[in-house]
Amino acid sequence: ARMTEICARAYRLLVDEVGFPAEDIVFDPNIFAIATGIEEHNNYGVDFIEATRWIRDNLPYAKVSGGVSNVSFSFRGNDPAREAIHTVFLYHAIRAGMTMGIVNAGMVGVYDDLAPELRERVEDVVLNRRPDATERMIEVAGTLKAGGAKVEQSLEWREQEVGARLTHAMVHGITQWIIEDTEEARAGIAARGGRPIEVIEGPLMDGMNVVGDLFGAGKMFLPQVVKSARVMKQAVGHLVPFIEAEKALSGEVKAKGKIVIATVKGDVHDIGKNIVSVVLQCNNYEVVNMGVMVPAQQILDRAREEKADIIGLSGLITPSLEEMSHVAREMERQGFTLPLLIGGATTSRTHTAVKIAPGYTRGPIVWVPDASRSVSVCSSLLSEDEVVRRKYLDELAQDYDKVREQHANKRGPDLIPLARARANAQRIDWPAYVPPKPTFTGTRQLRNYDLAEIAACIDWGPFFQTWDLAGPYPKILDDAIVGEAARNVFRDGQAMLKKLIEGRWLTANAVFALYPANAVGDDIEVYADDARTKVLMTWHNLRQQNQKPEGRANQCLSDYVAPKVTGLADYIGAFAVTAGLNIDKRVDDYERRNDDYSAIMLKALADRLAEAFTELLHKRVRREFWGYARDEVLDNNQLIAEQYRGVRPAPGYPACPDHTEKPALFTLLNAPDVGITLTESHAMMPASSVCGFYLSHPDAQYFAVGKINRDQVEDYAKRKGMPLESAERWLAPNLGYEPGLVKAA
Repeated sequence: ARMTEICARAYRLLVDEVGFPAEDIVFDPNIFAIATGIEEHNNYGVDFIEATRWIRDNLPYAKVSGGVSNVSFSFRGNDPAREAIHTVFLYHAIRAGMTMGIVNAGMVGVYDDLAPELRERVEDVVLNRRPDATERMIEVAGTLKAGGAKVEQSLEWREQEVGARLTHAMVHGITQWIIEDTEEARAGIAARGGRPIEVIEGPLMDGMNVVGDLFGAGKMFLPQVVKSARVMKQAVGHLVPFIEAEKALSGEVKAKGKIVIATVKGDVHDIGKNIVSVVLQCNNYEVVNMGVMVPAQQILDRAREEKADIIGLSGLITPSLEEMSHVAREMERQGFTLPLLIGGATTSRTHTAVKIAPGYTRGPIVWVPDASRSVSVCSSLLSEDEVVRRKYLDELAQDYDKVREQHANKRGPDLIPLARARANAQRIDWPAYVPPKPTFTGTRQLRNYDLAEIAACIDWGPFFQTWDLAGPYPKILDDAIVGEAARNVFRDGQAMLKKLIEGRWLTANAVFALYPANAVGDDIEVYADDARTKVLMTWHNLRQQNQKPEGRANQCLSDYVAPKVTGLADYIGAFAVTAGLNIDKRVDDYERRNDDYSAIMLKALADRLAEAFTELLHKRVRREFWGYARDEVLDNNQLIAEQYRGVRPAPGYPACPDHTEKPALFTLLNAPDVGITLTESHAMMPASSVCGFYLSHPDAQYFAVGKINRDQVEDYAKRKGMPLESAERWLAPNLGYEPGLVKAA
């Protein structure tokens, strides 16, 4: 309590009275020795940890430091004991918010590497969990030798026979001895006249079967499976020269089936697809991964060439839904009968059953919601037991018929005429409002931005979702089911993040603009200068058209920009950021080394950095460049929770779902000049990129446009100078009517 009282008073004096930047304050609440034998000292570790937690929660932007070696001073002379105490103390202090510390880096171990008994004794002392903690710690400390903090029995598995060692390595993702163990297995088989291929068919596949069983039983999780695949690939890589030398290609290994998988034309996102590929390979399926932006005909040609058993399509952006439907129709037209798998963030069971499946009746279409379902789906589709296969297909057909029936009978939202929706626009007292003027107008670039500064703004929640680990961060780290897997993948992510920052693996660039703007109906005109005579861009927007309860508006983003007729000089911002420049070379290098785990990890981190850069840039725009929130003091959790004034809507998202607004935005920003371009479906390249707009009005909020009627689509297409059919195709997920059919409003 005294620690926090002093820090709070100092913070208020510095920040409120002196105007000292809060982010430049570093508090040291003092770390004192524990386990001294004096009862009053027992809670010193907890005191520092809880004071740290309070500072980070209550004194925004302030940092916390401490002299870590103090905590273990009572064990001076016993380095293994001190290392264990430092390791445990830092583990808990960092999780509480400790920013930095003074410690001999050679006397800090890995928390998970501590022997269980030692870790328990140390945590009892550090966290003051029991009155005899000091005596118990002294007891175990006397048994420690140099390196004793490590798990002594961790290498016992190296004494097992080679098949068991290979299985252990796969289950635990250990690559350290995989080449020598694989060679030992090969040499043993060769000595009895066997062939190198038998190593794959025998001990390696045995190990992967164990991995598959554990994964299916929920005892292993996706990050661990991807690590297992890395072990398998390195082992196979060692065997390939021997197999080729006897002219027996690895294709002689009988796989469960061959699957051609691709991200469809116009889409560049492939993390999920690559994870599915790894999971299937771990379960003895041969996967031909065609990469991203693959046209329909190339996919079908490759499926014929490979004599594939299944085709899999992936996509993230909404235009990919239409492209998947096109691939399905082409499969029907060209006489395919193969099963077709559909996956990706924008896909759904309903869309697959209603929009894609009717176009391909010759073979089954299956929506695969995540990587963990892919194995059971493929196993059912390719089962050698015709009864099992037929039962699965019948159940699938019945399920999709039910979905289509439910969809047909589903009463959608009541849509009102566009004129009525506009009459119920968001009410804003414009005469009482003074729009904030930016510090400049025009476009600015930020090149090669400091990755460490960006990383401080990372929202780690979606990182775990990438790895199919469910739960909110940071609670997921202590989850009873996935906690261990989450901690391990988080540790690996943090380690790679440190390397990529220090090694400058990625380049982060941004471009942003602040321009005069006014609303004209549902659109927003962006002007070249304050004369407001030259329109640089018109940002076309859609309005909610569903019947609203009394007092609720039919929102449109243009509602939050001063209408031109008011004469108010309002402004908007625009931006595009990327953290993915130079990523391809590093990813290719990992993939050449059969290290899918690291390749996927790097892409996941690049995505997190792009989103963090977006958050950081928006903060700087609010506080510096536009300057309408100069006094804003929010911590990272508050930023993630969007507790700031204004919004940054992005094309393709619920408030402005049309991706075709991106080309005009990219022209306004000259985004290609900082390395960000668009595909024909308006996906951004590099994939780890974000673009959008800034609105500053205090009432501005996010919303979903939802379903819209034909009258608005016709009006929207006319405003954009776009054929109605084209507008309907791009807005397909939002249509509240069947194209070609007039639905009364």
